[in-house]
Amino acid sequence: MTDSSALDPEDRKIVTLARSARARNGVPEGAAVRDETGRTYVAGTVALESLRLSALRTAVAMAVASGAKSLEAAAVVTETETVSDEDRAAVRDLGGPKTPVLLAGPDGSVSATVTAG
Repeated sequence: MTDSSALDPEDRKIVTLARSARARNGVPEGAAVRDETGRTYVAGTVALESLRLSALRTAVAMAVASGAKSLEAAAVVTETETVSDEDRAAVRDLGGPKTPVLLAGPDGSVSATVTAG
């Protein structure tokens, strides 16, 4: 368990944004990513009949569509206890294998930090 108050302010910001997206949209997951310029992209789970995307993959897609060249960090707020391989792969594709991915519960407390690797 990572003490959320010990996080870098920019990392705490993306956890807060991810948590807000989850709550505001009533979806299972909220996610946020920060690109190389400090811009953030926030998303929730997409669950359409014809399209299913996790919140983290949606946030990465939004960053790419907006012209981001790299990622500094990512955060996902969910009730699950792991970050899926597919989600980590999306972060890795844009940010590289050492990009940190913060995993937080619905209350915003960070339970783990993994790399996209």
